[in-house]
Amino acid sequence: MKRLLAIAGLCAMALPLFAADGAATFKAKCAACHGADGSKAMPAMGVKPINTPATTGKSVDALVAVVSKGQGKMPAFAGKLSDDEIKAAAAYVKGLK
Repeated sequence: MKRLLAIAGLCAMALPLFAADGAATFKAKCAACHGADGSKAMPAMGVKPINTPATTGKSVDALVAVVSKGQGKMPAFAGKLSDDEIKAAAAYVKGLK
């Protein structure tokens, strides 16, 4: 029983090592269009800054839907990123100021 608890404890401590890193995902997949801090605008492409209350005030679920399905000229990332990566990136966007 002690051995099982020790293994379970080690697994629980290792989970963060495998969790998606929202900042890294954003930097790799989003920053080219949205800027490293979310402030980039490209009017010709319809890209507006996303570090504004209009975006950061949305729920993580709403942001996940936009990233997954795409919006306007932004492509859908479902199938290109895992659900965990999308959710982590959406949570990261909520923290942009």
